[in-house]
Amino acid sequence: MTDTIFALASGSLGCGVAVIRVSGPKVVHIADRYCGGFLFPRQAAYRSVCDPRDGTIIDQGLILFFPGPNSFTGENCLEFQLHGSRAVVARLFLALNEEEGCRMAEPGEFIRRSFENGKLPLTSVEGIGDLIDARTESQRRQALSQAGGHLADRASFWRGALLEGLSLLEAEIDFVDEGDAPSGVISQVRITLVNLLNDLQNALVDADRGERIRSGFRVALAGPPNAGKSSLMNALVRRDVAIVSEHAGTTRDVIEVEFDLGGYSVLVSDTAGLRETNDPVEIIGIERTEREISKADLVLWLNDARSKDSLSSLRQFESLHVATKMDLADGLPPWADVGLSAVSGDGISHLFALLEDRASRALSGEMPLVTNLRQRACVSSASRHLQSAMSHDAQDIELIADDLRRVAAELEALMGRIGTEDILGAIFSRFCMGK
Repeated sequence: MTDTIFALASGSLGCGVAVIRVSGPKVVHIADRYCGGFLFPRQAAYRSVCDPRDGTIIDQGLILFFPGPNSFTGENCLEFQLHGSRAVVARLFLALNEEEGCRMAEPGEFIRRSFENGKLPLTSVEGIGDLIDARTESQRRQALSQAGGHLADRASFWRGALLEGLSLLEAEIDFVDEGDAPSGVISQVRITLVNLLNDLQNALVDADRGERIRSGFRVALAGPPNAGKSSLMNALVRRDVAIVSEHAGTTRDVIEVEFDLGGYSVLVSDTAGLRETNDPVEIIGIERTEREISKADLVLWLNDARSKDSLSSLRQFESLHVATKMDLADGLPPWADVGLSAVSGDGISHLFALLEDRASRALSGEMPLVTNLRQRACVSSASRHLQSAMSHDAQDIELIADDLRRVAAELEALMGRIGTEDILGAIFSRFCMGK
């Protein structure tokens, strides 16, 4: 990290204000050359920003200096707040790029430096990424909790309890003949391990909920052809995203759209109608429908309200039976949970209320600790190694200690203190160049 990096940290140009972030060893040098001298730490100064190559003024604006290690990256940082002009930013970037040892940042490089300088654990980095991507209130709250150290603090507690137990075992293994080492510590250690295992397993119980808040509550629209699935899809997302036709079999592929329902992200999928067919293209669409149904949190089974039966074979799935085309029927059929008409709009608000209730019941509660697959894998593996440690006989202290070292390694990986470069690269590549 010998280079000084810079990038646009604000939104698209042109705009009212452009924020250009600089971090690295040449920050003080750049502040002197471009901003005309000393800057008080963490105090905004209104300055002219000059191109040191010819002395011309690039723009005037606010400049902030954050000396390391008390900065976002842990390095000296400089922030230019200038007019959001493409020409202004391009001129400043051109000048900075010609400074020796100064270059444009790569995606996620600022936050990676923060991570590598010990300013943030990896779980908080993931939370910041989720916060940037958050589209609903529930995603915002969960991401902010994760970015603020919800899981990191708990993992540090797990690690401390584990190391305490491991140190007792190591002392008995290595120093038992010296007289001062503790002996017969297995009972004491087991109490710690039981509590730790309960904590890990409780974190995993809520992992599904954390992932669904993050990725969305999945709703699949299913039913026979021409049952009104595409019409309902358009009504739910309040725009025309699916082709509506009186001809059966119009939908051949899965159409997925996300929308905000009561602060929860809902992913609704319009699928091909289920029926017997010899059409090879329609068969592929039906196979995709079946896969979509199997991974949905809720299936809305749609059928014409004039049908005598719902024709559904989905009772093993979480489902709601929806009678469509109620404007053509005499009343709600006995098989239906709710009826609606795409023509009049009757029943749509009731269906929205039912969907919001199902999403709320599935996703509300205390803030989950584990919110993505990487975190789940680390905690699951730590739990398995801990169970293995507890399965050994009391005299097998070396085997118990070996399993506990594996638990410690998984917790280190969870926090990002150890891990493969591929995993870290995938995480940091999610961010833009100014983050």
